[in-house]
Amino acid sequence: MEQVRDFLKRAINIINRPYMRILPGQLAFFCIMSLIPIIALLGSLASYFSISLDSIKEITSNILPIDLSMLFPSSTLSGQGLNFNIIVFFVTAFILASNGMHSVIITSNEIYNDQSRSVIERRIKAIAMTIVLVGLLFFLLAIMVFSDLFFEILKEYATNKKAVDTFYIVYNYLKVPISLILIYFNVKQLYLMAPDNKVSTKSIKYSSIFTTSVWIIGTQIYSIYVKFFSNYNLFYGSISNMIILMVWVYFLAYIFVLGMALSASNNQN
Repeated sequence: MEQVRDFLKRAINIINRPYMRILPGQLAFFCIMSLIPIIALLGSLASYFSISLDSIKEITSNILPIDLSMLFPSSTLSGQGLNFNIIVFFVTAFILASNGMHSVIITSNEIYNDQSRSVIERRIKAIAMTIVLVGLLFFLLAIMVFSDLFFEILKEYATNKKAVDTFYIVYNYLKVPISLILIYFNVKQLYLMAPDNKVSTKSIKYSSIFTTSVWIIGTQIYSIYVKFFSNYNLFYGSISNMIILMVWVYFLAYIFVLGMALSASNNQN
């Protein structure tokens, strides 16, 4: 009980720090921004491998709420294929999107009282961390949020509906344990990478567990909204789907930064 009180006391103390009012919002903004070059790259790869872009749009419009499916516009999936311009756009946009993780690294060095490395080293590390974080974001959306909608569509078109039902039951049993392990491992790696100097693995263990658990709970709540309430928007109309998505991403960013700060406080104790 004393450990719980100590944890809550440290968490409240960290929440009141200035960087908690700025850094999560900045990280969330650049996470949303990084979706655009990734979607453009996926569209170009689909065109390169002769995958019908119309079929991709139809699938996304069936699985995603209408405002989220608009992230896949025709102008993005232009069918130009993978060319030099697309690659330059992707690299430039992703470097810009890595500003969020770059700020995380700088803040982490301040929290840990570390000396920063060179700008180039920090930028390369920020890009690598952004790829991991955005990969986790896509994983949560695909596995935890929209998977039920995907199985509903799969069952509708499948010839062997019993096999789909069996696979869905197995999937539901394994979804949370696999998600916990995968998210915990990647969050732990991000917390280890954030400061420029080496930190103790033990100091980030409980913070990684905290971040992973709260991410899973928050994502489950978001998935309930997507499944039952995304078509019943009383206040903002259909645009509320985008608002809830941004709130969810901000929530993930806030918990991530809070966990990082808790890791630093554990390291200093």
